[in-house]
Amino acid sequence: MAGLLGAVKPLETSMMRMPSIGLGTWPMKGAECEVAVEGALGLGYRHLDTAEMYGNEVEVGRGLRASGLAREDVFVTTKGWWDKTTGPALRAAAEASLERLGTPYVDLYLIHWPSPAMDLPGLLEALAKLRQDGLAKAVGVANFPAGLLTRALALNIAPIACDQVEHHALLGQDKLLKVCAAHDVVLTSYTPLGKGKVGEHPVVAGIAARLGVAPGQVALAYALAQGPRHGAKVAVIPKAAGAARQTENLGAAGVTLTQADLAAIDALPKDQRMVNPDFRPDWED
Repeated sequence: MAGLLGAVKPLETSMMRMPSIGLGTWPMKGAECEVAVEGALGLGYRHLDTAEMYGNEVEVGRGLRASGLAREDVFVTTKGWWDKTTGPALRAAAEASLERLGTPYVDLYLIHWPSPAMDLPGLLEALAKLRQDGLAKAVGVANFPAGLLTRALALNIAPIACDQVEHHALLGQDKLLKVCAAHDVVLTSYTPLGKGKVGEHPVVAGIAARLGVAPGQVALAYALAQGPRHGAKVAVIPKAAGAARQTENLGAAGVTLTQADLAAIDALPKDQRMVNPDFRPDWED
């Protein structure tokens, strides 16, 4: 597995160093989650993604400790839920997450979703304080569309290192990628396989067959390629419980798509959103 690990290029910004392929843990819970995390780390993963809302931070922490790896060798992200609309509430949520994870710090702490009721300056001040106090090495946001991210950056309160959003071959994020590129913000793609729909598309399946790789690997390679294509940095965090799929996803780092492949996937619809809750922000912002 050393070869796979070596193929996963770390993304380096002025604020953090993050492996470009991570393990998404939603919606795994209990023993399944703990085993999946320990197994993934054994295969070569060095990036774990969880959240308060996932209800699995305890198991993620257990899996991390069971792996035997040093804490500093694994990049851990967690997130505070959208009902934390004030700085004090977010601070309390972050401290509770650290207790559940059993770690003195996380590598990245995010606001999980924006809320219409949120005190944005207050939340950003709380993020800045988490970083200042060493509870989070880097901080950022999730599900912030381009306009909202731009406004948050303009406040210049917290060093926003990441915006974690849905992003895959059937949902373009060109507008957001432009903002991220201009401000050295990593775009982390959740649901990078589009809940399996990307790999099922005949165009993607055809490219995979020609290359002799799995369709999901083509989907991940395409998402990762959007970083250099936009002058930005993109990470992916596909969920996978079993060793076979985990290995397949990690192997996407070694898949190279041709310009013709990229153009063919570019031509697919880019408006198919898989995650769209009632409390979503205005995606056109």
